[in-house]
Amino acid sequence: MKIICNNKKANYEYFILDKYEAGIKLKGTEIKSIRAGKISINDAYIGIKDNKVYIYNMFIGKYEYGNIFNHDELRDRELLLNKNEIRKLANKIKLEGLTIIPLKAYFKDALVKIEIGLAKGKKLYDKRETIKERDVLRRETKNYKY
Repeated sequence: MKIICNNKKANYEYFILDKYEAGIKLKGTEIKSIRAGKISINDAYIGIKDNKVYIYNMFIGKYEYGNIFNHDELRDRELLLNKNEIRKLANKIKLEGLTIIPLKAYFKDALVKIEIGLAKGKKLYDKRETIKERDVLRRETKNYKY
């Protein structure tokens, strides 16, 4: 498994309750751009529409040699999940007010996969607690002296 990109803000902004692995429908020039490393999921979000899961606002840069067959950089892309997983996610979103966010994109064999997380937003005091815990860990590992 080779990780392409991470969503570093996800663990800071949300409590991750559950994780799923999803495939993604891509065009030929998109996969070539991803192999070149021109991808970002930091501002992306996921929604369910007509019993299909889509990722919105995921940036995949244009392929240099793509000419007229190049893709739109921010187009909506369909994620591939089982019907049962889609049904579970839809129910959690409606009933519990949770959200779905992309956590990381990676290659599994020759395919691009996206790890998505069912998440609950953090309050400001939760974010402060996260920063505090991270600082304590950093000081313990580096033998930090005051």
